[in-house]
Amino acid sequence: MMRRMTSDQEQPESAPEDAAAEPGPADARTPARGRRRWWRVTRRVVLLSVLAALLALVGSIGWVRWQASGHVYAIDDVPEAPVALVLGAQVHDNGSPSGFLEARLDIARRLYETGKVRAVLVSGDHGRWTYDEPDAMRQWLIERGVPDRKVVADHAGFDTYDSCQRAVRVFGVRQLIVITQSYHIDRAVALCRDAGIEATGVGDDTARRFGTFWTKAVVREQGACVKAMLDVVTGRDPVFLGRHETGVEDALRD
Repeated sequence: MMRRMTSDQEQPESAPEDAAAEPGPADARTPARGRRRWWRVTRRVVLLSVLAALLALVGSIGWVRWQASGHVYAIDDVPEAPVALVLGAQVHDNGSPSGFLEARLDIARRLYETGKVRAVLVSGDHGRWTYDEPDAMRQWLIERGVPDRKVVADHAGFDTYDSCQRAVRVFGVRQLIVITQSYHIDRAVALCRDAGIEATGVGDDTARRFGTFWTKAVVREQGACVKAMLDVVTGRDPVFLGRHETGVEDALRD
C-alpha cells in the first residue's frame, strides 16, 4: 500500500535567485561572437586601405605617364630649348658626382656642345654645409668645357617638385629640357609641365650598369609618383621659395 505524502514532507527546493546569473551555453558564445565581429571589421578596414593605396598608386603612375607622353626624347632628337635643368643626385664624400649624377651631367654637356641649350641650371640638395650637390655638378661641367657663366646653381632643389617649382618661380625659366635617369624622366617632365614650364626630357639609360642600385631606384620611383601627385593636389610651396634670381637670365643674355 502506497504511503500518502504528508503535508510536512519535504518538497523540492526552488532554484536560488542568483542561479540565473550563472553563464549558460548562450552566454558563453557572446565573447566568441564579439571576437568574430572584431575580425570582420578589421579585415574590411585592411582591405579598403589596401584598395585605396592601390588606386592611389595606379592613378598617380597613370597621371605621370599621361603628362609626360610625347615629351620625352632621345638626346639626338630632343628639340632645342634655352635651358637644360639637371636634377641632383648623390655626391660622394670627396665631392665627386655619383655614377647616376655624372651620367645626367654628361647629357647636359652634350646638349650644350651641340647648341641645343644655351645655359644649364643644376638643381640639387645643399641643405648642409658639408653636403653640396649643386656646386659639385657645376664644377664637373666647368671642368669639361662648359663656360662657368653658363652654369647656374640652384641650392634648394631638395626634390623633383622643388626643382621644377623653383626653376619657374625663382629663376623665371619658361622652357627647358629636364635631364635625369630614364626611370625618373616621366615624373620630372610631368612636374615641370604642371608647374607651367614648356618642358621636354632626356633620360639616361647608361646607369643601368649599376644593376642593384638601378633596380632599387626603379622600385622607389613607383612610390615617388604618389608623392608627386600629392604635391600637385596640395599645391605646396617649395621648402625655400625666396626672391627672384637672375642667374639664368644673365647666362642667356651673355
